Amino acid sequence: MKLNTLKPAEGSVKTKKRIGRGQGSGRGGTSTRGHKGAKSRSGYSKKMGFEGGQMPLQRRVPKYGFTNPNRIEYKAINLDAIQKLVDETKATAVDVNLIVENGLAAKKDLIKILGKGELKSKVDVTAHAFSASASKAIEAAGGKVTQL
Repeated sequence: MKLNTLKPAEGSVKTKKRIGRGQGSGRGGTSTRGHKGAKSRSGYSKKMGFEGGQMPLQRRVPKYGFTNPNRIEYKAINLDAIQKLVDETKATAVDVNLIVENGLAAKKDLIKILGKGELKSKVDVTAHAFSASASKAIEAAGGKVTQL
């Protein structure tokens, strides 16, 4: 046994600081909370976004605009993407299932075909919505437009 290897018995040393047990403990009186103010009181918790009484940023910034709760969101797919899909899969008909399988849209998405790009192949396209230019281009290439 050497002095540098001595250790106290297991459980005999308490690591938790006991607060509020009188002035003699060194942690009495204010119990390490300082003097006065909300932080010294029991039950205090700072609210999210609280800026010390200053008007919070969330309330200072002006609010404007309108979000329509009935808006229908479509996943836009252009004609050039459909042409690329037809070239890769050699499909004669493009429907929602084929678009979802090839990762152009999610299963829950509503799909709208837009007229950007050029369609060279004769393709029957089925989707939820079409722009006027897209349906003209599909029919001009000899295809058929079917709206769900």
